[in-house]
Amino acid sequence: MVRQKIQIKKIDNLTARQVTFSKRRRGLFKKAQELSTLCDADIGLIVFSATGKLFEYSSSSMVQLIEKHKMQSERENMDSPDQLQSSNLQCEKKTCAMLSREFVEKNRELRQLNGEELQGLGLEELMKLEKIVEGGISRVLKIKGDKFMREISSLKKKEAQLQEENSRLKQQSEARVLNEFEGQNATEQGQSADSITNNRSLVNSQQDYNDSDTSLKLGLAFP
Repeated sequence: MVRQKIQIKKIDNLTARQVTFSKRRRGLFKKAQELSTLCDADIGLIVFSATGKLFEYSSSSMVQLIEKHKMQSERENMDSPDQLQSSNLQCEKKTCAMLSREFVEKNRELRQLNGEELQGLGLEELMKLEKIVEGGISRVLKIKGDKFMREISSLKKKEAQLQEENSRLKQQSEARVLNEFEGQNATEQGQSADSITNNRSLVNSQQDYNDSDTSLKLGLAFP
């Protein structure tokens, strides 16, 4: 099905206008983000709705992008090198002042996240800060849970390796004891065989002695 081409003009229906604004705004910001990522470009978008509500997107700090735009405009309007150098110096001072303000602001936000300097905040600011803290806690818990699971998996692997090593050592120990037992039995059997042989030799010798003694007695009976 061929899409019908939309005529570019003001939408009279208020509801349809708001829906179109919301969809096109999200699409515009998405394209700006893709352009910034693909081309490594600094992009800042400022949009006011028909009701005067502000929507903005910036690939970095919006304040820095605005200051950068001002400096670029001033450079283009400069004619002489001295004016250009003076302008550059003023821009550097403005940038330094801006960074100092941002540093102070970030430090204040960090202290507020730590539960300090909260007395001057309104209800809306406190609710916003609460959401930020809850989001940070949720991410910390997730990372901690992942590390716990990896640690448990590692301990289970070590346990399996130790059990396997223990089984191997047990088999070696049983085999060594069995070999020693078989060797001892063989020695005892050899000693028993020697004893039987010696006993038989003694018996034979006794019989020979008895036979010899009988012959001697018979010999003494003649005159």
